[in-house]
Amino acid sequence: MIANAEPLQDIAHIGHVELLTPKPTESLWYFTDLLGLEVAHAEGQSVYLRGYGDYAATSFKLTEAAAPGIGHVAWRAVSEAALERRAQAIEAAGQGIGWSNGDYGHGRCYSFSDPDGHLMEVYYEEDRYEAPADKRSALKNLPMRYSGRGAGVRRFDHLAMLTKEVGPNREFVEGLLGLRLREQVVYQNGEFEVGSWMSTTAVHHELAYVADAKGAQGRLHHVSFWLDNREDVLRAADILSENGIFIETGPAKHNNSQAFYLYSYEPGGNRVETYSGGYLVFAPDFQPIVWNEEERGTGVYWGGALPDSFLHYATPDIVDNNEIDENAPMIDPL
Repeated sequence: MIANAEPLQDIAHIGHVELLTPKPTESLWYFTDLLGLEVAHAEGQSVYLRGYGDYAATSFKLTEAAAPGIGHVAWRAVSEAALERRAQAIEAAGQGIGWSNGDYGHGRCYSFSDPDGHLMEVYYEEDRYEAPADKRSALKNLPMRYSGRGAGVRRFDHLAMLTKEVGPNREFVEGLLGLRLREQVVYQNGEFEVGSWMSTTAVHHELAYVADAKGAQGRLHHVSFWLDNREDVLRAADILSENGIFIETGPAKHNNSQAFYLYSYEPGGNRVETYSGGYLVFAPDFQPIVWNEEERGTGVYWGGALPDSFLHYATPDIVDNNEIDENAPMIDPL
């Protein structure tokens, strides 16, 4: 599949994600008390959450499951007509699942999967958040007041998913959703696509695909939440450390995206990033940045090299006979 020459603009932005956890109570504590998300709604085995800067009713769904991982990724279309166009195109590509009446916070949606098996959906109708009186901000342009609880993340930012092969998945979301490639890591003289970072907006990336070092399909590397500045990321490190949360790497700065990061594991086992900085892309003719092995280095602009767990651990975890091929190129994903 080849990305359209004329930019496809049917998708407005990433809408929300669903995260699966085998420890729903402990995971909810992490996301609300430590990161500072707000509970918007609870139904069945799921809790719907939001950051204080999210304009939608919810941007993050936490669902009880037997194992951690990604439930689904949702994209918001720019209109009802755009939703219909994307559904028809995805169905014609053979990746469609079908229509449903929606979920809390949004209307009807069309479900599908990428070539690797990650579940996705596209929708248009969305409920705006209306803050109750006790959560209303003095700023008319802020959806709710800053609570000051935990790290105080403003919004959901992006996620990175692992794939058996990056290329077919990148081409799928480029050609059928209109995501635009921002940065890429390619090894072996251009033969091995290690990772691609893409977005539909000016932000550096809303979605990254990275090659799975264990050759698996459909796994999650991390979800990421936005903090306003580096000092907030440092404060998050203190909060997580004081509450016994394992910090895997950071605070430090990526070379890819230039962003300041901190990675920890929430109690259910999923990797979570708190993230700030980076650069924006406004030029319609932006040329993707491509890194090779030598240029990539450790994947860190400053700070210690990423640990082995960062390269090999993902959710759901693989701990059985699926061994890493020692002859395979070393994958340094993010």
